[in-house]
Amino acid sequence: MTIISKSNGKTRGEPPLAHAVALVTGGSRGIGKAIARKMAALGAAVSLCGRDEQALRNTAEELKNLGARVHAQAADVTRAGDVGALVAATEQKLGPITILVNNAGIGGFGPAHEFSEESWDRVLDTNLKSVFLVSKAVVPSMIRQGRGDVINISSLAGKNTFVGGGVYCASKWGLLGLSGCMAEDLRGHGIRVSVICPGSVATEFGGRGPKDPKKVLAAEDVAHAVVMVATQGPQSFISMVDLRPVKKS
Repeated sequence: MTIISKSNGKTRGEPPLAHAVALVTGGSRGIGKAIARKMAALGAAVSLCGRDEQALRNTAEELKNLGARVHAQAADVTRAGDVGALVAATEQKLGPITILVNNAGIGGFGPAHEFSEESWDRVLDTNLKSVFLVSKAVVPSMIRQGRGDVINISSLAGKNTFVGGGVYCASKWGLLGLSGCMAEDLRGHGIRVSVICPGSVATEFGGRGPKDPKKVLAAEDVAHAVVMVATQGPQSFISMVDLRPVKKS
């Protein structure tokens, strides 16, 4: 006899994300790719976006080889039109989105007074505005479903100041504020909004200089934290995770 869990409709023995549809922004490389791979390995259908079409195709093939249903689409998540097209295509191909991982982000370091307006806009639009736009496009469907997880990838730079971090920190501090308020707005609808705050991660991300791989996180460490949030029990709410390497750089 098949046994169905009353909490989420999942058959016992199925992967923990067997009925999930996850959208991962910035999902073609680095942290986003690690998250997409982990989601796929746990049974989720995965949609990913990015600006590099070849990287997207390569990552999509890797996920398909894991047995996942996959949608990959080039998109600029700072543009509402691209976001709307991405969400519509994802839902048409894979079904309603139940997990949104807002991962797209860029660096930008140096004294704030030396930044151009164009550079300010690029960092804030990518790291903060994109979360607003993608969440705005996805959340109405989650409200109709009465459930969902929005997981925003921030940074410990959203809690700490450092030389040359003014613009980047502004984007990440803003993301923490937006996430906290979204969590309060949406928890009554059964939707959890969580934030992952990693320290330095060994990726292609434009950081502040060379990193000792023994003293930084791996992209897979961030992915582990994301799926921990996505697979928690339906009655719990992990609102924030601070993630640090064991050894200080």
